[in-house]
Amino acid sequence: MIGPDDHARDIASAITGQVIARAGHGRLDTQAMLDHARTVGGPALRAMTFHDRARMLKALARHLDSHKQALYDLSFDTGATRKDHLIDVDGGIATVLVLASKGRREMPDGHVYIDGEVEQLSRQGTFVGQHICVPRPGVAVHINAFNFPVWGMLEKLAPTLLAGVPAIVKPATATCYVTEAAVRIMLDSGLLPDGALQLVSGGLGDMLDRLNGQDVVSFTGSAATALKLRQTPAILENAVRFIAEQDSLNASILGPDVQPGTEAFALFLREVQHEMTVKAGQKCTAIRRMIVPRAQVAAVIEGLRDALGQITIGDPRADGIHMGALVSAAQKRDVLEKAALIGQEATRVFGDPDTFTVLGADRDAGAFVPPMLYHCADPDSAQHVHHTEVFGPLATVMGYRDLPHAAELANRGQGSLVASVITDDPSVARELTLSIAAFHGRVYINNATSMAESTGHGAPLPHLIHGGPGRAGGSEELGGIRAVKHYMHRTALQGSPEILSAITGTWMPGSPEATGPGHPFTRRFDQLTIGETLHTPPRLISSDDIDHFATFTGDRFYAHMDDAAAARNPFFPGRVAHGYLLLSFAAGMFVQPDEGPVLANTGLDSLRFMKPVTPGDSITVRLTVKAKTPRTKSYGEVRWHVTLTNQTDDPVAEYDLLTMVAL
Repeated sequence: MIGPDDHARDIASAITGQVIARAGHGRLDTQAMLDHARTVGGPALRAMTFHDRARMLKALARHLDSHKQALYDLSFDTGATRKDHLIDVDGGIATVLVLASKGRREMPDGHVYIDGEVEQLSRQGTFVGQHICVPRPGVAVHINAFNFPVWGMLEKLAPTLLAGVPAIVKPATATCYVTEAAVRIMLDSGLLPDGALQLVSGGLGDMLDRLNGQDVVSFTGSAATALKLRQTPAILENAVRFIAEQDSLNASILGPDVQPGTEAFALFLREVQHEMTVKAGQKCTAIRRMIVPRAQVAAVIEGLRDALGQITIGDPRADGIHMGALVSAAQKRDVLEKAALIGQEATRVFGDPDTFTVLGADRDAGAFVPPMLYHCADPDSAQHVHHTEVFGPLATVMGYRDLPHAAELANRGQGSLVASVITDDPSVARELTLSIAAFHGRVYINNATSMAESTGHGAPLPHLIHGGPGRAGGSEELGGIRAVKHYMHRTALQGSPEILSAITGTWMPGSPEATGPGHPFTRRFDQLTIGETLHTPPRLISSDDIDHFATFTGDRFYAHMDDAAAARNPFFPGRVAHGYLLLSFAAGMFVQPDEGPVLANTGLDSLRFMKPVTPGDSITVRLTVKAKTPRTKSYGEVRWHVTLTNQTDDPVAEYDLLTMVAL
């Protein structure tokens, strides 16, 4: 509710210009919000395991999916079309589902995330090190942009909640009514612990002044606003983690091998048309600059004129509309003002903002602009073309001499979220990647081979990082579990293997071993304990074993068959057993053959062969329960640490075996 003394802001429909909502913050008790998150929401989330939170996210995404029509209906007034809704609403829900799935697959069903391998810090292995990540006992403040009121919130919220950290979401005021509806749907679901999610519609008041070193700020918006927020004294003094995704002059480069009339050339035109018009160009990843061979500039302009001429502009609720309005009248003014700056260095070759047609709506009352295409004949001396982000349907074509020149122009953006390269030539792709990767968060390469399945220049994916260096903010969002780590603290543990195993819930060599009743393969998932170990009797390796394995498999590599040739190899004393023979024998030594709770062997990780085994040597196997991860209601994954030693107790092979075991 907004009281009479609140500082409220009217929010108008992008289609009609009529006021449809108000937002304000005059009576916001920021300390109470922070306290509620830190003392109620945080402890409730941290009491859950990573898998508990992942299951919560999956249920939350499904609940949102069943209520998304309400979000579609509201989103029309932001100027978004039906196809735009799929990117924002459905894309946001899909991002939550991906993070939930990755949380179950890649994180433990526990409270400590192991980051990297164990470091042996002493000769005998009694003192080791291990990096771990744990949830920060603070709050994540999300300050989001107007262009994706649902996806922009969910792509940050999913990793935050998976990390075990509560969030306070502050959407951009222009579209906060869509975010508010999404938050209300989530809170009404009853799936979130109290205090896990709060919403601010309007300004944050003095909230940033009250943050401490356990809090995180994640910002999406302009570089100017990011700079202002970064300089908040409390953020500087308390070293508050600040994640920013900001301005970006993204480029698309047409390879010199691509000629008009080819599939790759048509692909380039489609990508540009799509990126200029989806969300009316209001995407942080949209193509702003097209860098093409000088010989192809005219053909590109002609092709884009035809492509953009097919775009219908109007009320996004109507059928047949390809592009709706900008988000607000203020955004329209901003786009036209910055277009005028681009016009000082480039010539507009398509899209007159004074004469275009709008279907089903009042062009002047709504925040409509046409797609605007510019040509910069002298990109080397241009400034605004490379430094002014027009957050709307405007892009500039420019020519390049050679690949180094193309890379130089792309990098003039001073750090961008994404650059795309359209080429069929691997050497072109490699040279450009090596030249531009340091200036871009993502390099998207496409051609006729991949175009049918590619996701597009402007589509950030939850599996990969979304961010960029320099003016793009210098931070990374998304990226699977990398995104979760942004809201956790990495600590270096040092101690004995026993102590570190107890903390992490994962057995490591040097930790105590236990013996269970009977063979471990006869025991169900819940009956196995971390550290439970089976030691096998030794098995002698003979020349006949090696000969038989070579004949049976066809692996007659000389080191296994020719004693003299093997001896000339610096790695072997003479003829040696196949590594895979050792693995096969090891399986026969520890496997319990009868039907039982072990359902399947699903693979092995981190295999190393450490010392050769010669005829006459014997091997012994140690099989230890290293970690356990529930997978379904009927079975879980058991990770076994397997070590093979010879007759003098020297390790000869080591790996992790993965099995699915019935609950």
